[in-house]
Amino acid sequence: MRADALPTPHQLRRAARLLRAGTILAYPTEGVFGLGCDPDQPTALQRLLALKSRRADKGLIVLAADMSQLSRFMAPLTPAQREPLAASWPGPVTWIVPARPGLDPLLTGGRATLAMRVTAHGPARALCRAFGGAIVSTSANRSGHPPARSRQAVQRTLGPLPCLPGRLGGLAGPTAIFDLATGRCLRPGPSKEAP
Repeated sequence: MRADALPTPHQLRRAARLLRAGTILAYPTEGVFGLGCDPDQPTALQRLLALKSRRADKGLIVLAADMSQLSRFMAPLTPAQREPLAASWPGPVTWIVPARPGLDPLLTGGRATLAMRVTAHGPARALCRAFGGAIVSTSANRSGHPPARSRQAVQRTLGPLPCLPGRLGGLAGPTAIFDLATGRCLRPGPSKEAP
């Protein structure tokens, strides 16, 4: 399977059904395997945080196939605010963006912002399209441990989770994170592409 080869329609439909049922799903992203769930299901968010041993105040990322899937999560933005997003999306850049009021604090970490990304990675993008909206995306690992870069590593670390087939993108690690308000880089991207 090529790195950009998509899971089959059957695999994508099954993955979307699992997400809608509140299941935690592992799936390939640009540089590491991610863990996803339906961002509108608080119980799934709680299970995801518990699985990772991740503090609730850290917040999560929502991943989308296109900007329209993120519109219900973000506060209205000015044209100047939209410019850096449009310049880097779809692509391997996560932005901290003003959040729409009323979002679950498990998503935002209790802040007025939310981490968001429009991915260009084929399998992850196809998953968001099959699901019909943005999904949660956080690295597949226990908090403080290296992210999984294979399905076997996901299951070795986190147990027998359902996993969407597919390969990682070309990054050697998690995506860079930037703060939209300041333009500051909060997490540098990997220094090189994966071999």
